[in-house]
Amino acid sequence: MGARVYQEEVAQRAGAALRAEGSGLQVERAIVRSLRSPLEGTLRLPMGWLAHASARERATVGRFVYGRRATVHRMNLELPPGAGPQVATLHDVVAWRFPDEASPVPAAAEELRKADAVICVSQFSANEATELLGLNNITVVHNGVNERFFDALPLEERGLREFGVSGRFIMAGGGASARKNLEGLADAWRIVSAAAPDVSLVLSGPPHANRTELFKDLPRVVMVGRVADAVVPRLMASASAVVVPSLYEGFGLPAAEAMAVGVPVVAARTSSLPEVVGDAGLLVEPTGVGLADGVMAVLASTADVGAMVARGTARAASFSWARSAAGHARVWAAL
Repeated sequence: MGARVYQEEVAQRAGAALRAEGSGLQVERAIVRSLRSPLEGTLRLPMGWLAHASARERATVGRFVYGRRATVHRMNLELPPGAGPQVATLHDVVAWRFPDEASPVPAAAEELRKADAVICVSQFSANEATELLGLNNITVVHNGVNERFFDALPLEERGLREFGVSGRFIMAGGGASARKNLEGLADAWRIVSAAAPDVSLVLSGPPHANRTELFKDLPRVVMVGRVADAVVPRLMASASAVVVPSLYEGFGLPAAEAMAVGVPVVAARTSSLPEVVGDAGLLVEPTGVGLADGVMAVLASTADVGAMVARGTARAASFSWARSAAGHARVWAAL
């Protein structure tokens, strides 16, 4: 998922980015787990209690676990702030905007306003944070696209069969909350599946009852669940198109990744998606008819679609994780 990809990509490049910046800062990564988590980590904290603790209680924990002098960059707002210079990443404000998303940490807005710097992954998210949370300490640093997407080869027929896929297909991935607009995608698929009986719809993402219920009776829908990181680019490169139907995205990483692998992108004309896609994808209304019209247009594979895909490859190259890490390093070094 997008936030996890961001954490890994930036953390892996943090040290090199700081060295390139000429900073003497040293990087130490803390992978925080709850007390009962079976996953490996470097630090255990009572995350359930912390999520609802007061700002003062959270600050006390932060001083204890990070030390008093460290510049701390929190990539998850459930984590407590430290005592030294503070940076936090705010991917979006969905916790405040959408009731079916995880509730915001009660102290998060106050902590963000007190932070020395807040990194937002798009100008759209920055504008939302300013309007909704009153932040004036924001630096926009776009996400990147991993290099493996740019040279990804489509899966062979055997590899596709392992996913239960054959023939042409369009792909959509991600979560299943209301803002992902799976209802609009299901309405669109009723239209597309009738008009293009040789095309399937492949849905990736963690199993979710909402997704299952919406698509269980629709024809030629393949739910592949979570896909290994190394396989995602090749599966995406095998698609005839990638659809991003979301009503709200902080960045929209699947759209940038699809442009990188060289397949047509159909994205909703909402939130950050126009900022990311520009003229390198087909922006449509997030309705069943709008999404269906977009999919049918790119399936036609006209010269205009080919030119759009070429623009997408060039545009995706501007979203590099090395560039993103460099933007983070400038913020860290300035503190």
